[in-house]
Amino acid sequence: MKERLSRIRHIVMDMDGTIYLGSRIFPFTLDFLDLLKRKGIGYTFLTNNPTRSPEDYLGKLSAMGIPCTAEQMLTTSQAAVEYVRRHMPAVKKVYVLGTRSLQDLFAANGYVLQDEDCPTAPDLLIVSFDTTLVYKRLCKAAWWASHGVPYLATNPDRVCPTEEDTVLIDCGSIQKCIEEATGRKADVVLGKPDPAMLFDLEEKLGLEKDQVAMVGDRVYTDIAMARNAGALPVLVLSGETTPELAAKACKEGDLILKDLSELGALL
Repeated sequence: MKERLSRIRHIVMDMDGTIYLGSRIFPFTLDFLDLLKRKGIGYTFLTNNPTRSPEDYLGKLSAMGIPCTAEQMLTTSQAAVEYVRRHMPAVKKVYVLGTRSLQDLFAANGYVLQDEDCPTAPDLLIVSFDTTLVYKRLCKAAWWASHGVPYLATNPDRVCPTEEDTVLIDCGSIQKCIEEATGRKADVVLGKPDPAMLFDLEEKLGLEKDQVAMVGDRVYTDIAMARNAGALPVLVLSGETTPELAAKACKEGDLILKDLSELGALL
């Protein structure tokens, strides 16, 4: 592991549960980022949460005192727009079951948004983590799914981490609702654990896969993405995963740590 860590030149970090929880920054986060800067190790934040625009996330990080530029931010909302642009060039009209930020991002990139009252089928159904979920819109999404409209989901997360006394139903659970109602699964599920975003980042930065570590608090998204991309998987127990779950789910080659401060000590 020492040898693997010595080759790391870039660290990709999940956000909620890794550098902060909800609206609370972890006390070790800024020291860890300062250590990376001093050692000449680059970093990128990668989130499966598409409810906010990249600009919104940059604003949130700035308010916490976390240094980040637009080039250091990757979200599944960006990945969704890029995927449709690259792989579905014929798509013009979209039905987006997601927040206004996600809808606005697609509109800003030239796509026509359809609402739940439009009688004609869209070219593409997009289902996301929707904190503004309206029952009528969910039913319409299920209708289009049941009628064979191409179906893309932004991420597979079942719940979103939170410090509040509630369960935040995420995109994976909304997909399950549509599947139970229609028998239809998404044709494409983006975000972690799919390795595409890591591959694109490595190509952009000229990095080899063994020079990248992926750090996060979830085995089935963060750690699975690292494994799928050949990056170093680093699980931190500051978010969703318990030590008991980590012991069951992690594999040889995964690095399991209490939080980012322990990774900083190892680096």
